[in-house]
Parts: sequence; C-alpha cells; structure tokens
Amino acid sequence: MTSLRPFICDDLFRFNNINLDPLTETYRIPFYLEYLSHWPEYCIIAEAPGGELLGYIMGKAEGSMAREQWHGHVTAVSVAPEFRRLGLAAKLMELLEEISERKGGFFVDLFVRVSNQVAFNTYKQLGYSVYRTVLKYYSTSSGEPDEDAYDMRKALSRDTEKKSIIPLPEPVKPEDVG
Repeated sequence: MTSLRPFICDDLFRFNNINLDPLTETYRIPFYLEYLSHWPEYCIIAEAPGGELLGYIMGKAEGSMAREQWHGHVTAVSVAPEFRRLGLAAKLMELLEEISERKGGFFVDLFVRVSNQVAFNTYKQLGYSVYRTVLKYYSTSSGEPDEDAYDMRKALSRDTEKKSIIPLPEPVKPEDVG
C-alpha cells in the first residue's frame, strides 16, 4: 500500500527514479530546499511499503491574501514512469488542492508545456482549464526554441463565481505573469 507523507530533505538523495524523465522539470537542490523550508505542507511524497519513492508534488501559496489572487500553486508533480497510470498524480493533486482550500485560496494554478499532451489531458480530467497561454515560458537545454506554456487553473470553493478561471483572450509574456 502506498503511503503519502511529507517530503523531507533526505528524499532529495533518493528521488532520481522520479526525476530522470524527459517530462519532469528538475531543479537545483537549493530550489527544492527553499520549498521544503517555506511551504513544507505543500510538499508531499508517495512512498512504497519498502521505502521506494513513487512520486511527489511540490507547491506553494502565493498572491495577495487580501484579494482574490490568493491561491495554491503546483510547482512540480511527477510520478516515476513505472508507477504512472495508478492515480498517484491525481491523489497528490487532490491533497495540494485540499491544503490550498484550508489556507483560504481562491484557486490552484499550474503551468504545463503546450507539447505535453499527457499532462494537459490529466489536468483537464482533474477539472483544470486553460486560463491563459504564456509565450516562451519554458526554455530548452537542447538549444531548440523556447516553448509556450498553458497556465491552467481550478477554482476552489471560496471562488463562488468562478472568476479566477475566466480565460484571458490574449497570450502573455513570462514577465507579465504574476
């Protein structure tokens, strides 16, 4: 049986089976440590009974608490290739949404590469919709042109009128995201 528990610093030395995948954004160790220290409740690991790490989610709370921009943000969610299609990503997303709900968020958002149809379809099935396109949001390490992203959102119960998910008509540049 899979257990879900807080992501801890030691996990950074054991999660290569999850991160060594072309669809997973990987970051430097200080980036992960910043999330673990500032938003520990938004960082969750899925672990097998024998201790093997199956997947994780990392996120944060952001925006202005006094306004309708207060929300949860999914920074990274990934499941090791051999454990995909078991519903782990959906469960991790559900937990992050519950945390965002408890913290009074109006919505949860995430960014996904336009080319990543598998992730895009998964998020759509989980109730997310495209809020806007962000031009050249992702850079590539192979020297190919930068790639656009979809900013996808899911309204939480505090957003009774679903204002947070009304799509923007025009794409934006990364510097306009905020």
